[in-house]
This record gives sequence, structure tokens and C-alpha cells, in this order.
Amino acid sequence: MPYQSLSTHILLIICLFLSSTVATHAAQTDNQPTAQTTATVVVFNRPVVEFRAPLLGVPIGERAQRASEVLRRMLASSTSGKVTTQQIPQGISIMLDGVLAFTMVPEDADPLKQESLEQAAKNAVAALELVVRETREARDLKLLMHATGFVLAATLAFLLLVWLLHRARKWLTFRLASLAHTHAERLSVGGESLMNRERLLQLVRRAVTLAYWALVLFLFYDWLGFTLGRFPYTRPWGERLTQYLLDLIARFGGAIARTIPDLLVAVLIFLIAKFIIDLLKTVFERVEQGKLQLAWLDQDTVSPTRRLISAGIWLFALVMAYPYLPGSGTEAFKGLSVLIGLMVSLGASSLVGQAASGLILMYTRTIRAGEYVQISGHQGTVMELGLFTTRIRTGLGEELTLPNALILGNVSRNYSRTVGDGFILETGVTIGYDTPWRQVHAMLIEAATRTPGVQSDPGPRVFQTALSDYYPEYRLACQVLRTGPTQRAEVLSTLHANIQDVFNEYGVQIMSPHYLGDPPEAKIVPKEQWYQAPAQKAEP
Repeated sequence: MPYQSLSTHILLIICLFLSSTVATHAAQTDNQPTAQTTATVVVFNRPVVEFRAPLLGVPIGERAQRASEVLRRMLASSTSGKVTTQQIPQGISIMLDGVLAFTMVPEDADPLKQESLEQAAKNAVAALELVVRETREARDLKLLMHATGFVLAATLAFLLLVWLLHRARKWLTFRLASLAHTHAERLSVGGESLMNRERLLQLVRRAVTLAYWALVLFLFYDWLGFTLGRFPYTRPWGERLTQYLLDLIARFGGAIARTIPDLLVAVLIFLIAKFIIDLLKTVFERVEQGKLQLAWLDQDTVSPTRRLISAGIWLFALVMAYPYLPGSGTEAFKGLSVLIGLMVSLGASSLVGQAASGLILMYTRTIRAGEYVQISGHQGTVMELGLFTTRIRTGLGEELTLPNALILGNVSRNYSRTVGDGFILETGVTIGYDTPWRQVHAMLIEAATRTPGVQSDPGPRVFQTALSDYYPEYRLACQVLRTGPTQRAEVLSTLHANIQDVFNEYGVQIMSPHYLGDPPEAKIVPKEQWYQAPAQKAEP
């Protein structure tokens, strides 16, 4: 049992208490006005009466000092200790054993309490009678011995309770540490531990130690108030300690009691908001499953619409419940709200821009999940269209995360929008002018028909997109069934291989000619060669 450490902490607490008392008294002394308006007669640490006006030219402070000295002398030699009052022209005289102790005038009554002179005199008599009883008790050796015995018993009980708390602290620390050591690995998300085992053990020890010292301080505070209250001279201090603790508990209890109705209103508002969201959730799920059709809502926009409506309902509920939250009217709460608003306004501009871009993409239906698109030089299948970013998986298995603002600010190509359940596949070649264009068309179409996955209805088509100086540019476009995110890259690779095979079979080089001078003969195709295989001339 670390008694030396405990005694050190107790002495430290006593020093802090005395220093705070001295500081409070000094602050009160400094805050007193220059012209003294009241003076309290204190005897045996008990306030007896408060003077508020001079009497027969005697200042207020001097009246209180004279009354205190007279009462001390009278109490030291008092026999019966009987307190009486006597009406005089100036006011009411307070008598102790038939001898004048002090005089009260009508101006000594408290005007703020609307107190009369008779009421003020009655209170002074009651206070003086209490002082008389306590001074007699202080001179009674038998009563002092009884008080000392109670203090010793309370001290032993206090030390015993501290010792039991220390033992309980050691047992509880060991027990909780064992539980934390056993169940620390269960605190995990996705297979990853949320908290290190040693860190958790340290947190448990600190929590137990904090609870232990809180209970020790509470017991010491109660012991100190009880000890001071056993002796007449220090009894007012003990009563102040006890009254301070009771007032503190009363303030906490009163604050909690006043807060409960407002909290119930706030909880009711949030419950109503949750009920409305759950009610709308059923409608949104039916629209998402295709069981319900609404003119202003479809399967593409139901998810962002649900999020927006839910966020709007929660924000509205928060605004409605804000006045009922504890501390919402305090300056600290208002300052914190301003600080959070400033932080959000300064740091969330890009975030808000990304969210706005995401909403525009969703509601304009520019792209949808599952479509094959090309955005800023990146091609792939849209895996997820989020509020801030969009995930695209390329045909090579890469997953790209593109900010929505980037997608909205660039030209996007959608290869799936005009096709029912597939996407457009296109590629191009450049062949010299000496190769019949009909033959090039036929070879490209034949290569497309050999490629698995290319649809025959509608069939592949070839377009001459440009007549350059050295060669025409041919572009093959066909439709492919959607079977997965990597299908387009695989189909395109197979199509390129088939184009090479077909061109090799018919002896046509895939080559883009360039010239340093004019050829000796013009690069033209004679009419009899217009329909070289695999091109077929249509019969008239």
C-alpha cells in the first residue's frame, strides 16, 4: 500500500484548497469598492449580523469591529448565554445576558430581500444563539474528546476504504487486462485489428487508475468535511465544503433535469426523420428493382436521389432539433459552429465541386455503370459511378479512379449507349491508292466476321474517313456482345490478328506508303481490277 504517495497527494490537495481559498479572499478584497457599504460581524467563524449604515457618526467598518470585540469578551465570560432584544429610538438592541452587544438600525435591513428591521434582528439573534452554543461546546472537554474520537474513527474508515480501493484497483486492473489480452484480436474490421494489444492494456490501466483516484478524492473530500464539522471553530468550513458539494450535485442534477425534456424533443425529431427515410426507402427499392415506375425517377437516378433526400431530411431534422440540444445557446457552441462553418467553407470547395460534378453526371445520364467509355484517353468499363469519383476498369485489368470534375470537363466517348447489350468496336488501317478500295472493304468485313463475339446483325461496316496525300484511311466499326470488362480488349486483339491474316491471304500489304518524289507511273487501279478477291461484282 503506497501510504507515502497517498499522504503526499492528500497534502497537495490541502495546499491547493488553502491556496484557492486565499486567492478567492484576495480577489474579493481587491474587488471591494473604495467606499465601504457593508461590514459583517464574524465571531467564531460565524457571521452574526451585517451592518449597512453608520450609527451616531460611527462608520460601518468600525461598528462591525467594535461589535466583534464586544461579543468575544462577552462570550468568554458568559454565564447563561441568553440572547434578548430591546426596542430603542434608534432601532433594536441585541442583548447577551442582559448586556448590550450591538444595535441595529432600520438601514441595516437588506433592501434586496425586502427585509424589515424586525426580521433582520430575528436572524441576528438566531446566529448569535448558535455562536453561544458553539463557544460553550468548544470549552467542553468531554464534547471535544467525543469529537476527536469520531474523527479518529472516520480517519480509520477512510484509510480502510482507500486500502480496499487499492486492492480492488489491483484486482480490477488484472481482470480487465486479462480480458483485453484475450479479446483484443476480436476488435477487427476486415481482418485488421483496430487497436494494438499493448495499447489497449495501457488504456485499461489508465482508465482504472483514473477511476481509483476519483473515488479517493471523493472520499478525502467527504472525510475533510466531516472532520472539520466535528469541532465548533472549524464547523463553518466543513459546512461550506458539504454545502458546496451538495450545491454542485444539485446544479448537475438540475441541469440534467432541465435538459431531459429538450433531449426528448430532439430525439423525437430524429425518430420522425428516420421513420420518413425508412418509408421512402421502400419506394426507392421498388423503383430500383423495376417494380415501380415513376416519371421523374428511374433506375439510374434512384440511388443519388435517395442519398440527396436522406441528407436533406437529416439536415432539416438537425436544424429543427438544434435549439433543443444542450448548450446550443452558449457562446462556446456558437463559436464552435462558426469555426466549423469557416473550416468547411475554406477546405471543402473542391469537395463540393466534385460532388456537384457527380450529381450532374448521374442526372444527365452521361455514363452508366457497365458501359464502355473513353474519357481523357482512358478506355474501360464503368464499374461504379460515385458522388466524387468514378471507377473504370480497362481491358488490361487496370482499375482507374477518375475525379468527376475531370470527366465533366473532358469529352467522353460512350461505346455502349447506341448498342442494346454490347458496345461498338472500331479500328482503322491505311492502305495505298493502288489497292482497290472495294477489296479493302471486303477484307476488313471478312476479318470481322471471323472474330468471335462480333454480331452479324447489324453486320460490320467500313467507312473511308479520309483521302490523305499518300493513302485512304479505312475505319471498321462493328458491334460486340457485352460479356465482361476485359472482353473488348480481347475482341480487339483477335480482330487485329484476323485483319493481318486476311490481308496476307489476299497478298495485300498493310502499309502506309510515303514518297520522296513522283512515282514513274500513276498509282491508280484499273477498272478490270476493281473487284479483285474477295470483292465480288454485283450481277446486273
